Amino acid sequence: MITAEQKPIDEIREMITPFKRILALGCGSCVAECAAGGEKETRALASTLRMAGRMKGVDRKIDEKTVDRQCVRDFIIPLGDIINNYDAVLSLGCGAGVQVVAEVFPEVPVIPALNTEFLGETRDQGYWLENCVGCGDCMLFYFGGLCPLARCPKQLLNGPCGGAVNGRCEVDPDIPCVWQTIIDRLTFFKTLDRLEKIYPPKDWSKKQGLGPRKIIREEQQR
Repeated sequence: MITAEQKPIDEIREMITPFKRILALGCGSCVAECAAGGEKETRALASTLRMAGRMKGVDRKIDEKTVDRQCVRDFIIPLGDIINNYDAVLSLGCGAGVQVVAEVFPEVPVIPALNTEFLGETRDQGYWLENCVGCGDCMLFYFGGLCPLARCPKQLLNGPCGGAVNGRCEVDPDIPCVWQTIIDRLTFFKTLDRLEKIYPPKDWSKKQGLGPRKIIREEQQR
């Protein structure tokens, strides 16, 4: 899932300063799961901004609405019925959601309320952990289902560095050395010979070198 965190409130207040009628738009998908931009967070942020405006003597209207997914145009297009009521949209979606809203309604400024962080797993309640960099060339098979690009601070592809101590990372001892875990898993599955291969540096053009990436499923297109 995509994770995000709310921007500092002072930054948000500064961005909305020129606008008097604002739609705070939440997203019910990833950012709701990580408690950054769902209906509850949207309601709380809108209330905070209204209160801050009143304390400053600013007459500002801030309404709230949450859609299922801001990154899907079908959920954004119906906002056309109300979008003319506002000077700006304060989006509590990820970066993809913000850009979809801006593309669907180019006549209305769209302000990001969140900082998009990373792709990761829900490790526990209130705990999200990065475990994928979206490289476009998945190598999890070779590394026992663990991604050294996301989980090794040095992004090593051909074994551990010399700094790990007792299975802990030298960059941060609170982090398990992912290469130790990879070796343990491959040993368990009797596939340690996968590490005898030399893996070349990652071809990052598959991630970002050729501009925005696309996935097209012709059988799903209308």
